[in-house]
Amino acid sequence: MASTEDRRILRTQKKLKTALLDLLKEKELHELSITEVAKHAECNRVTFYSHYKDLNALLGAIVDDHLEGLVSYFRKSFQDKTRFSSTDVQRHLPIFDYIYQNQFVFSLIIKGEVLPGSQNQFCESLIQVSSTELRLEEKSDIEIPTLNYFMTYGSLGFFLYWIKENYKESPETMAKKLAVLHGRMYEGSVVVEDGK
Repeated sequence: MASTEDRRILRTQKKLKTALLDLLKEKELHELSITEVAKHAECNRVTFYSHYKDLNALLGAIVDDHLEGLVSYFRKSFQDKTRFSSTDVQRHLPIFDYIYQNQFVFSLIIKGEVLPGSQNQFCESLIQVSSTELRLEEKSDIEIPTLNYFMTYGSLGFFLYWIKENYKESPETMAKKLAVLHGRMYEGSVVVEDGK
């Protein structure tokens, strides 16, 4: 019985998330009402409030879902590797593929105009993985956390440019460009096993 209820809850939450994203393609968040989103999701306000406090909470859940997906794709980039070169395009490609597949949501996240702080969430999710699961192969005069923040927030500008250009370049092309930039900053990284 509980699993049926869980599936029903997840299905309702998915419908609400889809409804909000559909409506955000037509209107700004501040122009939307909970009633409008609930109606588009084919449910009512009471159902909405049983899952989310307000539209910002719903949008926050959408952002969280997509950042979890991004982290999963980031991990795929070094899965089954012990080391990789900073210029390895295949290491950057999964992130670009995931963002490209979810252009609308990542435009909202990376621009940071709809949900304040979403840019930081984007960067911090990548920093969390790189700071705990990767380390530089060579010695550096710069502390690793400093380098992590510099490269991740610098990459944010790179993603903003891609969005501004309406994702004109393919994920492969963008991954190549980012690999070149990273190659100028460090040689390679080693995958850390179990936090060692």
